[in-house]
Amino acid sequence: MYKTSYFFKQNHHVFRTFAPMILNGKKVAFHTLGCKLNFAETSTIARKFENTGYTKVDFETEADVYVLNTCSVTENADKECKQLIRNVKKLSPQAIVAVIGCYAQLKANEIGQIPGVDLVLGAKEKFNLPHYVEHLSKTENAEVHSCEIDETNEFISSYSAGDRTRSFLKVQDGCDYTCSYCTIPLARGKSRSDSISNVLAQATEIAAQGIKEIVLTGVNIGDFGFTQTSDTEKRQETFLDLIKELDKVAGVERFRISSIEPNLLKDEIIDFVAQSNKFVPHFHVPLQSGSNTMLKLMRRRYMRELYIERVARIKQTMPHACIGVDVIVGFPGETDAEFLETYNFINALDISYLHVFTYSERPNTDAIALEGVVPIPVRKERNKMLRILSTKKQRDFYTQHIGSTRKVLFEAENKNGFIHGFTDNYIKVQMPFQADLINNLQDVYLQQINEAGIVTATPLIAATTLVSK
Repeated sequence: MYKTSYFFKQNHHVFRTFAPMILNGKKVAFHTLGCKLNFAETSTIARKFENTGYTKVDFETEADVYVLNTCSVTENADKECKQLIRNVKKLSPQAIVAVIGCYAQLKANEIGQIPGVDLVLGAKEKFNLPHYVEHLSKTENAEVHSCEIDETNEFISSYSAGDRTRSFLKVQDGCDYTCSYCTIPLARGKSRSDSISNVLAQATEIAAQGIKEIVLTGVNIGDFGFTQTSDTEKRQETFLDLIKELDKVAGVERFRISSIEPNLLKDEIIDFVAQSNKFVPHFHVPLQSGSNTMLKLMRRRYMRELYIERVARIKQTMPHACIGVDVIVGFPGETDAEFLETYNFINALDISYLHVFTYSERPNTDAIALEGVVPIPVRKERNKMLRILSTKKQRDFYTQHIGSTRKVLFEAENKNGFIHGFTDNYIKVQMPFQADLINNLQDVYLQQINEAGIVTATPLIAATTLVSK
């Protein structure tokens, strides 16, 4: 039935984006689900299409090829895929529909059976998508190409460009950790990373495109550097080595570190960021639970005491730093008492916002066999409680900075007459739209928090004039 086939599991992270694309007068469109890493890879694959003559178009318009870059963390990945495929088939009945990404690696055969799917590529094959499309024999059955995940050991450089004022630069891929709920090693393979020299070349290439901010991304970026270069040799560079070299790259105004494990966020990294001119005071540090009992069941590599130390160290060196936190609710065995332990733990921490994930069962993970399954309604209620706490934490953090001056990098969209951007410490800011602010760093005076929870601001020059009057 399939020309080639294999099948696998899932991933963990959440971030949703959309992107579009075309070949030899043909059009190609992209839809990306999931994390920043997926966005970087979509953009890189898109450039490969453009290099062969394709044109990039919006996903909601007619195209010759539609590409879905999937994420296995979303609870309704199958339903989502089917709906998107139905939509594009209405637009372009004869178009080729290709599905790639983590969900495609884990569930290749299942996706291949979805009506309308023509091509499914696993982790190793996805970067050769233009080649597969060019040689595709469109038939009633999907063509599926996937490999054993252990064969996925090559690092493919990727970065996003052209879609926003910042770029997501992939520096690491895969994971060697064995968290009991997570399928990333099954979807992306073993930990591996780029060389510092190549990351620097990529950053320089990004800077040449006028992009002002680079976000370093990967599955486990704190694990950067330990990569097999031959059967007998390993390259031994470190994440600290990397950021020290990136700090010297000309043309990039800001570097932002995406999610980094607390056990890998060393004092030296925090101290370097504190004195850096380019690395911003913003950390996203996964917690997952404030209960040591839960952390052990999750097989995390730290206890809550270490997390307290990491937050304290950041705030000691950078009192104005923004700290984001990942947390999972409804994990098997999480009683009301343990959830409240997590809630109270986070409430007492000097952090800035939460990304809250509701635990959902993943095939082929150890967590699925654990006792103490939490009812779905209870999981949803706990999620709601932590999202409310996140709103409170973010508002408190924003309030601390009202009346201060920060630099904001403004983005391109004109939303109802306003332009938006983020401060170095990740406060969302809006001002009346001015085209000359786009992709520019501007000193602004933070005035107040509006009803939407966004900080309104005024240019520092205008604010100074007001004060002098």
